Amino acid sequence: MIITGKALPRRAFLRGMGVALGLPLMEAMVPALPLGAAARQAGKTPVRLMFLYVPNGIDMENWNPAYTGPLTELPRILKPLQPYRDDVLMLSNLTHNWARVLLDGAGDHGRCSANYLTGGHVEKTDKRAFVDSPMSMDQLIASRIGGETRLPSLELGMEDPRQSGNCDSGYSCAYTNNLSWKSSTQPMPPLLDPRMVFERLFGASADLTPAEREQQFRIRKSILDYVKESASALARDLGATDKRKLDEYLTAIRSIETRIEKAATDPTPVAPGMAKPAGTPADFAEHFSLLADMVTVAFQADLTRVATLLMTREGTSRPYREIGISDGHHPLTHHGGSREKLAKVTEINEYHLRNFAEWVGRLSALKEGSGRLLDNVMLVYGAGLSDGNRHLHDDLPTVIVGRGGGSLKTGQRVIFRRETPFSNLHLSLMDRMGVHVEGFGDSSGRLSGLS
Repeated sequence: MIITGKALPRRAFLRGMGVALGLPLMEAMVPALPLGAAARQAGKTPVRLMFLYVPNGIDMENWNPAYTGPLTELPRILKPLQPYRDDVLMLSNLTHNWARVLLDGAGDHGRCSANYLTGGHVEKTDKRAFVDSPMSMDQLIASRIGGETRLPSLELGMEDPRQSGNCDSGYSCAYTNNLSWKSSTQPMPPLLDPRMVFERLFGASADLTPAEREQQFRIRKSILDYVKESASALARDLGATDKRKLDEYLTAIRSIETRIEKAATDPTPVAPGMAKPAGTPADFAEHFSLLADMVTVAFQADLTRVATLLMTREGTSRPYREIGISDGHHPLTHHGGSREKLAKVTEINEYHLRNFAEWVGRLSALKEGSGRLLDNVMLVYGAGLSDGNRHLHDDLPTVIVGRGGGSLKTGQRVIFRRETPFSNLHLSLMDRMGVHVEGFGDSSGRLSGLS
């Protein structure tokens, strides 16, 4: 039996030179108690929620398995998650009915992303404003529990709408480039540059001008150099398990810094003739990995419990030359039955999922309390369209990875009644985040069969 002698507060920080670095959950944060069930209850681990949104729909033929119940062999697109299928909850027949409303403005692609977390965020016909609707569910959660963390929420993205070439107006871009909304007219723009995300999490320079930020970046040492003395003093009082966890945590942050520096000096353009924003990797996989690893650190240190990521914006025509596809994603989805184009769509879907699954593997390997970090998260991966060719808003492709602190019965596929509102999922997830509301968007109730 291990007994912790010296207690650390759950919100402990390493400090130095004006930097405060949060710590992951450690055994020393459960004071003078056996490290068993009672101790874990005393130092209750928070549940974290993240939405990862992929654009332009999915090749549903290679997404949906031909069975319901326990997950066995996963279909082609989901195959990268096969090693973690016991941590996967697959949901079918969820629908965003409001995204079907045929009004002018941002069109199907804009409505499906704007509706994704709001459940009813449709534009007025005058093209100037939105119909009143609630804030997005991630922001509703942040408004209730965000005060318990340094950042109420974290919004991330992977494509600058000004460079994608398919935003015909600011009105359209507001829809297609934002998942999170403070109100019906106030989006929460996603951070794209990993360096800015790093500063938001660990530094106080997120509000500096680009010139000031660049000067600070050149002259400052690593954030870990600032807190080195504090970390060394802490390590002397930790047990072997906590020392290893602290070392892994600091090593992960050092790796993120090194990769950001490399990205900032890498001259490779995103595409021929297109300049790459400083600090943003040209490679999709490296960009995603950097953002995902920073979310990992933010979750470990309890800097935030709610995050969103646009894995490229809705309606994007981004090519994927790294996997041999030079055609734009959006035009490919309007394949008109072409097997050649549909095959490329499937490859892009697989590529997105492969990057996601690699991150899931890293989360699964990280210990937290008596289990894994993956046990205490809910990663909702999916799209606001099913068939991108026909712009269908029913049977939205949706998987949840992670066990939500034991509140989710994973390793299964659940098929709901056709036309079940996607907002029912919002209600069910908010409950698991400790936020209870009577209704949300066009919800008709909570989902059964999740636990």
